Amino acid sequence: MSRRKTLRHIHQLYSDGTPITMVTAYDFTFARLVEKADLDIILIGDSLGNVIQGQDTTVPVEVDDIIYHTRAVMRGNNTAHILADLPFMSYQAGADDALRNAGRLLKEGGAQAVKLEGGEPVAHLVERMSQAGIPVVGHLGLTPQSVHAFGGYRVQGRGDEAATQLLADARALQEAGAYMLVLEMVPADLAAKVTEALSIPTIGIGAGNQTSGQVLVIQDLLGMNSDFKPKFVKRFAALEETIVDALSAYGDEVRHRAFPDDDHSY
Repeated sequence: MSRRKTLRHIHQLYSDGTPITMVTAYDFTFARLVEKADLDIILIGDSLGNVIQGQDTTVPVEVDDIIYHTRAVMRGNNTAHILADLPFMSYQAGADDALRNAGRLLKEGGAQAVKLEGGEPVAHLVERMSQAGIPVVGHLGLTPQSVHAFGGYRVQGRGDEAATQLLADARALQEAGAYMLVLEMVPADLAAKVTEALSIPTIGIGAGNQTSGQVLVIQDLLGMNSDFKPKFVKRFAALEETIVDALSAYGDEVRHRAFPDDDHSY
């Protein structure tokens, strides 16, 4: 019998007031380590465009990319709830595209749920997918697929008008059937207000600590890119230095014929 966390498990955590732990990961190796750490949710995010592919934005990511990485994560982790991103232009053109591509993420990738960006304008898509039996997570605040429209990566929801709209968007997504909501780069007091107003969990990233849970990209929290320093990232390790030191030591030993030695030869 599968030990994988389901929507029921996530809602039980929420009902109990237990903060939900989510991490964004993209491959077998990290997925395996996430299982050992017993985190609740793995998001296969379109941030793989930045972290894995080296793109400037998430915009170039394709559905096939998400499917590929979701399969890899599924092989490495048997316990986490698996959530996959719908990438840019996989749903914006209409409900038929949204259903088709969300269905692929579940059928071909093995995801248990999908996430999409946007508020009231995409609520009808959330409703359509939910009615088709596809669990959906919303994403508000800084929505990276809209980075060109925003003019960069900026905090969202500042000012009364913007805050009112974000709250309206959150309610619209909940009413459409979303079972959870990601809030990215919004003021902490607004994120707390949205969390209080909803009856579904909120997951924060750069949104204070009063949301129902938190998410970070695994490479960020492990400190694997010292050049990436957004305020919302806390480095729980400094692996860039550790890895570079290990690779340099390997290179030195190979160049000096110290590796492989007798203990590492047949």
